[in-house]
Amino acid sequence: MENIKRQYPFTAIVGQDNMKKALLLNIINPSLGGVLIRGEKGTAKSTAVRALADLLPERKEISGCKFHCNPEEISECCDECVGLIESGDVTKHKGKMRVVDLPVSATEDRVVGTLDIEHAIKMGEKKFESGILAEANRNILYIDEVNLLDDHVVDILLDSAAMGVNTIEREGISYTHPARFVLVGTMNPEEGDLRPQLLDRFGLVVEVMGERETEKRVEVIKRRLEYEDNPEKFVERYIQDNNILNERVMKAKSLLSKVGYTDEILDIVARLSIELEVDGHRADITMVKTAVTNAAFNGRTKVMKEDLLEAAELVLPHRMRRRPFEEGVLDFERVKQIIG
Repeated sequence: MENIKRQYPFTAIVGQDNMKKALLLNIINPSLGGVLIRGEKGTAKSTAVRALADLLPERKEISGCKFHCNPEEISECCDECVGLIESGDVTKHKGKMRVVDLPVSATEDRVVGTLDIEHAIKMGEKKFESGILAEANRNILYIDEVNLLDDHVVDILLDSAAMGVNTIEREGISYTHPARFVLVGTMNPEEGDLRPQLLDRFGLVVEVMGERETEKRVEVIKRRLEYEDNPEKFVERYIQDNNILNERVMKAKSLLSKVGYTDEILDIVARLSIELEVDGHRADITMVKTAVTNAAFNGRTKVMKEDLLEAAELVLPHRMRRRPFEEGVLDFERVKQIIG
């Protein structure tokens, strides 16, 4: 508990506004498909992810469940917890959202878990050894240097993130469990990029870089040194700011299902993708969902054009069509003209 209190506060991070916004929007609406943070080392990528989990309040969990099922959402529970809830024999406790690390050396079995085939044959029942995806359910799955991860493992992660379940099939036996998590990947492009097909499946992507303004850079240094000198005192200073942000996120989560949009908003999104030559329809859908989430974050029940503008900045840059020997670059002035 003492270590949790000493976590660098989310609201104490200087600048990096798009990164912080992308993380918060994924917490409010995990169906956005996660966020990939690209940038140089030492730009608070890991600090922001760990501080984000510390920011959030405790939630209810079913005791003894390896997937941390929510007793108030039976449709999202594992089979065992559904049985417990229906029989009225469920015990609950409170727990915090955690950051689950996935090492780049992780194998498929370590990620998805394993089925004991010998036990199934002898005893006639399934025996599942849980993997990282089980641990990640209702938590943040964090992959540092995601570009160095095996492509096949990345595919599995993105499939689970999109469907909200993890299915293991071995020798004709299958097992499925909930795997709803907020996927956060970080990478330094200088160490290699993700394939465009994988890049496209991250809902949001943000670029981060060190502060270029002297005043902000000085503030980064001051805050870090103050934190290292006396973590308790430093954290105490940001408790109120963290609480205010926490309440805003919780309010946005409850408001999310009430947010609506007009046909004009959909028409603008479609024209954006056509005129910017974005492939497929994933960008359109993610842009609408991000705009809806942004509206909820700002306490509104109606999507405005400014929500689309903010969504486009997070959704489109990594989906611009690349030509041979060229990087796809988003013309943001063109985006502003189309949105109007």
